Amino acid sequence: MKIRTLASLTAASALLLTACGGSGGGDNPDGIDLVQDGTLTVCGEAPYEPFEMEDKNAPSGYTGFDVELTEQVAKKMGLKYVYKDTAFDSLQSGLALNSGECDLGASAMTITEDRKKNLLFTDGYYDSKQSLLVAEGSDIKTKDDLKGKTVGIQTGSTGEIYAKENLDGAELKSFPGDAELWQAIQAGQVDAVLQDLPVNIPHTKDGKFAIVEEYDTGEQYGFAAKKGNDKLIEEFNKELKAMREDGSYDKLYDKYFSTDK
Repeated sequence: MKIRTLASLTAASALLLTACGGSGGGDNPDGIDLVQDGTLTVCGEAPYEPFEMEDKNAPSGYTGFDVELTEQVAKKMGLKYVYKDTAFDSLQSGLALNSGECDLGASAMTITEDRKKNLLFTDGYYDSKQSLLVAEGSDIKTKDDLKGKTVGIQTGSTGEIYAKENLDGAELKSFPGDAELWQAIQAGQVDAVLQDLPVNIPHTKDGKFAIVEEYDTGEQYGFAAKKGNDKLIEEFNKELKAMREDGSYDKLYDKYFSTDK
């Protein structure tokens, strides 16, 4: 999914790295460093269906695969849970984490070597693919049909990287996120949208749009913490592994991604 340029925020992140941090109080399990004792504060950029969406009926005010997964892990760790809607740039750069805004970044964030320079990642929790969305009845059937066509992509995303490397002859038009991409293809401003498969899937529900191709790029999502908070990552990974072993991860996965409904 989202993989944006770090240059604009790296300096600010570095300045905040040593100035801010959690309290590390005694209410935290095993001395984990948390922004607020006894609470796992998670930041993500919503909406990004089906990973994070606003839901006034949910305890945290949000729902989605990322939200529910981190919420369940927090419960297993004996922690309360808070979710904050935060700009993605501040998450992937480390700024929101280093400034003490949150303990964990959860926003369908692709694990990359560049991001590892500024962040600690949990074990991968989701394998994703890119996909090509077009209007139903379009003459675009594969990426080979995109020459001379306009393709919408998310700025700084792995979809953007894939498009630049593989869509010869297509005109690429960048948008901030899925909401803008969806409006653009509905309005006919672009001929196709290339982005994460699970994010494109909901746009096919009314039958007016279809996914014509999927692309395996080897992407894996991870949750992120600030450098130095190894204990939080260690404990999170332990509970995530337990959820995979007891079937609760699969149950949650099927809730959001199963096509057999």
